[in-house]
Formats: sequence, C-alpha cells, structure tokens
Amino acid sequence: MCLPIGSIEQHGPHLPLNTDVVLAEGFTRHIMARWGESFDLWQLPTMSISLAREHEWAPGTMSLSIQGMTALMRDLGREIARALPARNLMIINGHGGNRGILEALIQDLRADFGLNACVFHPAELVPVDGHTLLPEIHGGKNETSLMLAIAPHLVRQDRIAQLKSPPDGEAVAMTILQKGVTWPWVSDDRRLADMGVIGDAQAASAELGQRIIGLVVETAGGVLKQLLDNQRLPGH
Repeated sequence: MCLPIGSIEQHGPHLPLNTDVVLAEGFTRHIMARWGESFDLWQLPTMSISLAREHEWAPGTMSLSIQGMTALMRDLGREIARALPARNLMIINGHGGNRGILEALIQDLRADFGLNACVFHPAELVPVDGHTLLPEIHGGKNETSLMLAIAPHLVRQDRIAQLKSPPDGEAVAMTILQKGVTWPWVSDDRRLADMGVIGDAQAASAELGQRIIGLVVETAGGVLKQLLDNQRLPGH
C-alpha cells in the first residue's frame, strides 16, 4: 500500500497552499506507474492536512497538533489492520515538517498494529548544490521545479520575480540545519526567508523537476524491495 501525506501551508506567492499534497500525490502516481505491477501496489486516499506549525503565521495554512496527528495516524493504522488484508505500507511524505513525528509513529504502526511500514521522504533525495550558501528548504528551486514538472498550471511564474534571497544564508544553516541541535523556527523569520520562501525559486525549471522525479522513482524501487524483505525479519 502507498499512503501519500501532504500539507496545507503557505509556499510563498508563487505556489499554492496544497503544494505538498500535489507533490505527494505526483510522486505516488509516478511510483505506481513504474512499480505497481512489480510490487502489486495500490494507493490509499491522501492525508492532506498534517503538521505545519512553522507556517501558521500565514493565512490558509492548516495544521494538526502533535496530539491530533498522533491520534489520526494511530486510528488509520488500526483501520488498515482491521479492514484490509495488506500489511506492507509505504508512507510517501510530501512535507519535510512531518519527518520527526512520522519516524516515531511508524514504530507504533509496527508494534501496535502489525504493519510492516516505512516512510519515504522524496525531497531529501535531491543532491545538495555546493555552489550556493542558501539551502533549499521551502518553496525554492527544488519544490518549484517539481511543481513546474507535475502541475505547471498551478505555478504563478510571474510572482517568482518578486522573491529575493534572505540576507544571510548562514542563518538558515544555523537555525534549521545545525548539527547536534534542533531549534524551533518559523518561515516568516526574515533571517531565514523572503515572503515565506527559503531557497532560490528563480533557478527552478521543469527539466530539473523531471530529473528529481526520475531519481525519486528509481530509488523507490529499492525501498519497496527492502520493505518486502523486512517481512522476513524477526518481529514482522
């Protein structure tokens, strides 16, 4: 089973609130097309609202609480185990802010409901550009490229020119990416973002988006094989 999880949150002036939903469903669609027959895949309905507290300053953003997301995922796991014969579950996570909670919750899905689960994070497969000081965190080159490849009609390309890079790329690295420390952060912090965007949307292209999709889809094949192999491990 494949479960796309997105988010409803601001993505700057040029991308829609449901960007993470569109991307999670787009990745899932491509994975199903490439690997569906090989692994007998089928798709669960998308979970569109998740954990997006860092964007709550922006109108339109919707976020569950930690307690709410925990309850929702546990209820979903319970229903999958009760209602469906399948026990192998790939969660396809379209929102980086979900990573921490999903890493914890898949332990519950395995231990409490007997699901053989993994969480696939497509955005984290994109190679880091060593030539720029500005990390691609949110609404920048990578996400905009993916939207240009998957749903170009939803990209307001005329708004991209309004964006400017935040003044201090090192502040982004220290506040969001600092090794050994986790900091709370919000996407309207002017040290980190411009108009809610952390990254360089002006460098985006549909061609880059297609290359990222290809990398994600091919990587997914190995992940799915490992998921099936995990069934034979003790405790599964």
